[in-house]
Amino acid sequence: MKGRRIPYSEAELQWIEARSKDARAEAHRKFCRKFGRDDVSLSNFNSLCKRKGWMTGRTGYFAKGTTPPNKGKKCPEGVGGRHPNARKTQFKKGHLPHNHNYLGHERVSKDGYVEVSIAETNPHTGFERRYVLKHRHEWEKANGPVPEGYALKCLDGDRLNTDPTNWKAVPRAVLALLNGGRHRTALAYDAAEPEVKPTVMALAELKHKLRERSNG
Repeated sequence: MKGRRIPYSEAELQWIEARSKDARAEAHRKFCRKFGRDDVSLSNFNSLCKRKGWMTGRTGYFAKGTTPPNKGKKCPEGVGGRHPNARKTQFKKGHLPHNHNYLGHERVSKDGYVEVSIAETNPHTGFERRYVLKHRHEWEKANGPVPEGYALKCLDGDRLNTDPTNWKAVPRAVLALLNGGRHRTALAYDAAEPEVKPTVMALAELKHKLRERSNG
């Protein structure tokens, strides 16, 4: 009856404790047969052992150094990974997944810049390759590292054009001027016509130099 405590004799308790390391289902079956206890379910038997602290010692994990019993054995034909339905979704030998990113693979970022996969360890994941901005990568191969405090500005307005000659290293302070200034009072570089862009660039660099001199 639910909620009623099941009584056990001292002899029964001693018998159960002596066999607490055995598999519970088997121990329960033997207990019921030996003592004629058809009123004790496996759940009751388990609860008693837990209350008494009689644990089996099993954790469900392999102990360190233990060799799994199925090591080196193939799954039987027609079951598990060798079931026909499972085989349909398995990669064939030599097949690469559709999202495999090979060395040199390119993609476009959400900001519209081309990114390329290079043979350089990713500092965040430890993977042997990582994505970098292609225009910066190509520019640095041609000109060396971008100077500290500088950024690369796209000259023709096409961020997908990663040719090093299409990018110019400018002081970061100049970028604000190329955007039209703090109050957008000047013509923005990207909004200017192609023939006007060099003039907008020259004016922005000139303003920057004048400010540096006045602040110096």
